[in-house]
Amino acid sequence: MRRALTIFAFLCCILCCLAPALGEVRIEASNGGEVGHFIRFFNLLRQSGERVVIDGPCYSACTLVLTMIPRDRLCVTRRAVLGFHAPILVDDYGREYSTAKATRAVNAVYPAEIRDWIRRHGGLSRRVIYLRGRALDALYPLCR
Repeated sequence: MRRALTIFAFLCCILCCLAPALGEVRIEASNGGEVGHFIRFFNLLRQSGERVVIDGPCYSACTLVLTMIPRDRLCVTRRAVLGFHAPILVDDYGREYSTAKATRAVNAVYPAEIRDWIRRHGGLSRRVIYLRGRALDALYPLCR
């Protein structure tokens, strides 16, 4: 776990250093992970002023990009897929569980149109629901 966090931190540093030179940051494949890491990373991206391109799978905690990057600096490609589920908490013994309170808190931070889409597709639960294709294109601009 420590090694994965070190690699994640290193990649974040690389992306943040390269972002100004590239003019955009691309999310090409993210299965999510620990929420705190994503919040810190997306906060740095928001402060950088760079555009974020979702160009592949962006699952779980990665979808918090929708809450932290201004809509006018976010776009999606035809390969973009967003995967949403209820937050999974882990206790001191490594057991995973969900709580209604945590699920409500996560749901509340998403933009209204995302909350509506999630609600229409059964809400946040352990089951992952995927937003892609025309449904995603209707909510976010296609990258040019």
